[in-house]
Amino acid sequence: MLTCGRTLSHAWEQARDTGPPADPHLADCPYCRDAVEGLAALDTATQALREQKKPSTQNLIARVMDSVRDEVRLGSMLPLNDPTRTLQIAEHTAATVLRRAADAIPGVIAASCRLTRANQGTGVSVSITLTVGLDRPLPETADLVRRSVVDAAEHALGLGVTAVDVTVIDVHHAPVSPNRADTRSGPGGTP
Repeated sequence: MLTCGRTLSHAWEQARDTGPPADPHLADCPYCRDAVEGLAALDTATQALREQKKPSTQNLIARVMDSVRDEVRLGSMLPLNDPTRTLQIAEHTAATVLRRAADAIPGVIAASCRLTRANQGTGVSVSITLTVGLDRPLPETADLVRRSVVDAAEHALGLGVTAVDVTVIDVHHAPVSPNRADTRSGPGGTP
């Protein structure tokens, strides 16, 4: 409510009408005139802002997002096993799924995974590097990883795998369960 008793919205509606003033009060009232002048200035500034390009903050955000999108490295596109030979998957995406399949084996942590098209062009060769625990023989762990990777590639992705090359780059000790005594310990459990 303005000091004169009229609502601001009523004064603004009356001022925006292009025809002759419907309410003579608006022309004579200093409170209504001041309010309308203030709203007119605000309306003009708002229109000017709407016509401008994005504010500088938006431009900065847009530039950052463009850079992030440019940094995404999908890798090459790999063919999936489909009759039409039109389905493909990005190497980065497939490698992520295959690393998780390797990580699912207890004591295994996948460090990297690279996929390359096989010579036949319908399948891929997988090279995966791992750190593994010493709770089972390394050849057994490598075989478990190979089976898990092939299973995930074929069943989860529909990707034909011709070979899985496993490289162990580091070993780590599996956590000792509280029920298992460490044989390297001396009396009382101290080394």
